[in-house]
Amino acid sequence: MKHRYWILGLLGVFAAAVGVFNAGWRVGPPADSELRLIAHRGVHQTYSRENLDNDTCTAERIFEPTHGLLENTLPSMEAAFAAGADIVELDVHPTTDGQFAVMHDWTVDCRTEGTGETRSHDMKTLRALDVGYGYTADNGQTFPFRGKGVGLMPELSEVMSALPGQQFLINFKSREQREGDMLAAFVAEHPDWRNSVWGAYGGDEPTYRAAELIDGLNVWARRGLVDCLTQYMGLGWTGFVSEACRNTKVMLPINVAPFIWGWPNLLQERMASVGSEIILLGPFGVGDPGTAGIDDLETLAQVPDGFGGYVWTNKIEVIGPVVKGLMPPELPPAP
Repeated sequence: MKHRYWILGLLGVFAAAVGVFNAGWRVGPPADSELRLIAHRGVHQTYSRENLDNDTCTAERIFEPTHGLLENTLPSMEAAFAAGADIVELDVHPTTDGQFAVMHDWTVDCRTEGTGETRSHDMKTLRALDVGYGYTADNGQTFPFRGKGVGLMPELSEVMSALPGQQFLINFKSREQREGDMLAAFVAEHPDWRNSVWGAYGGDEPTYRAAELIDGLNVWARRGLVDCLTQYMGLGWTGFVSEACRNTKVMLPINVAPFIWGWPNLLQERMASVGSEIILLGPFGVGDPGTAGIDDLETLAQVPDGFGGYVWTNKIEVIGPVVKGLMPPELPPAP
């Protein structure tokens, strides 16, 4: 009986020691504790995330519009930077004439009057579509943006030309390696845009290919992210940071972060020591494809003081002015 008490006591001491060793308060916030903001799709129409999956037409479930901007358009990106975004995330598809169309969906059927895969069209055809055609907040009774998005789908070079000096995160929507080659060729042809292409993520094949060809590009992919988090959960209590977590960006939901070894300050220190930074997402829930953002002030208040990474948001017009101490941007009125 005494032996059992001794074993339990030793286990208790060991658990306490592990807890103290991994306590986030053991170190202070990073010396460079500037919080940076990534605006997902610019200022855009947000939507219900209930039962969301990769094939959901989100244009058909938007909330009642409070402004007149549409995702992945130049006006939405301009407004995002005006609201305090450090980086704007945008989505790309290769076109049949070798360009990058800036568009989220795999097909044009959801948001536009067109049909077919986005990448099966040339840029001239895509530019002629109405990207506001499919938006509705009342189950199809009205379409307030119909007719207002004609010609608003940009090509990637137009974005770079229109917003010089700003930074963008490129989301590859496929697993085709050639897209990584295309982005590398894009940067090589326009070296003055290299700093604007801050990073890339999405399908493993194009993302890792782009990283091979573009020096210093910030990249991460689903495979590496899953490996990083699972390995750190298993071994991070020892202070060990696996190769999957090195020289990358670690996307971490804010409701998961408190359960990660060393959160917040010690975790940041460990990641920084291996060349990595944290991107803090919104709360993870069942069916979330990984794009939930920190979109309201209540969730923003959960970000620890001194957090020195990135915050991902779908509501930069709400979050940005508070974080950056700016006046809220004047947005075009809802239709």
